[in-house]
Amino acid sequence: MNIDLQAREITPLRNTFDHVARHIGDKVASRYQEATYGAQPMVNFHYRPTWDPAHALFDASRSQIVLADWYVLKDPRQFYYATWTMTRARQQDAMESNLQFVEQRGMLSMLSDALREKTLDVLMPLRHAAWGANMNNASICAYGYGTAFTAPAMFHAMDNLGVAQYLTRLGLAMGDAQTLDDGKQRWLDAPEWQGLRRLVEDTLVVQDPFELFVAQNLAIDGLLYPLVYGAFVDEHVALQGGTAVAMLTSFMPEWHAETARWVDALVKAAAAESDANRALISQWAAHWSDRAQAALTPVAERALGAQGPAALSDVVEQFQARCKKAGLAL
Repeated sequence: MNIDLQAREITPLRNTFDHVARHIGDKVASRYQEATYGAQPMVNFHYRPTWDPAHALFDASRSQIVLADWYVLKDPRQFYYATWTMTRARQQDAMESNLQFVEQRGMLSMLSDALREKTLDVLMPLRHAAWGANMNNASICAYGYGTAFTAPAMFHAMDNLGVAQYLTRLGLAMGDAQTLDDGKQRWLDAPEWQGLRRLVEDTLVVQDPFELFVAQNLAIDGLLYPLVYGAFVDEHVALQGGTAVAMLTSFMPEWHAETARWVDALVKAAAAESDANRALISQWAAHWSDRAQAALTPVAERALGAQGPAALSDVVEQFQARCKKAGLAL
């Protein structure tokens, strides 16, 4: 008996879903495009929310930013749930390896008492700043418009929760539960932290989701992360024998560099839409970065002493160059 096997090419009737094709045409879509385009509910809402009758349940007018198509806010990382979780899982494995390496070799016990105290003094209160960033990005997801904008914001919210947890593990590795309580008390009472604490609390009530995005993800994080995890941890603590601290916080600068690509891409796309958008985003960036700089000035002095103002000035200069590259005029 002979069996004749032949290949047959089957031409698909269409290459992607209709709601995706409306944005990219009838061509093969990436997983990111399938998970993002056309997913925003737009019609057939039963009633307006009783807690905000001026707006529909999903309403682009909650922001002063006006876009013809909110899907223009594309994520250059092309994160959807699967790619985001796989990326973070690899980073989590790396952090677990770092923690095991540090613990097996007793590297934290080699720190001087002064360096240990300074590290905990600066890093432990930041658990609460990361919690504020988590809340703010959850708010962006809740009240923002367009899946391309809101879905990565939720990923960003959970990333900030991860940052807080990594700081918690660092505190427990260097001390005990009292170490965390002491950090909370400094966040509540220490004079050098009250500017940043007030700034975080003020952002919690910002109503415009895109202004909140600029305030938290561009301005505050854009100054805090390079200052704390760059100038303080990598360039100060690590050089004084605190390599273990740099290893146990290595996720933070790596994450910030990655997510800055997303933040910059969204700001650039929204600003390029119109002169009105550019002027408004520039105004927000200037206002919130000025407040962040003022709030971080005593933190920089506490962390770096006499070198603090110069380090913060360098960070601000880099931030301004970053905003200029994104099309803003500060």
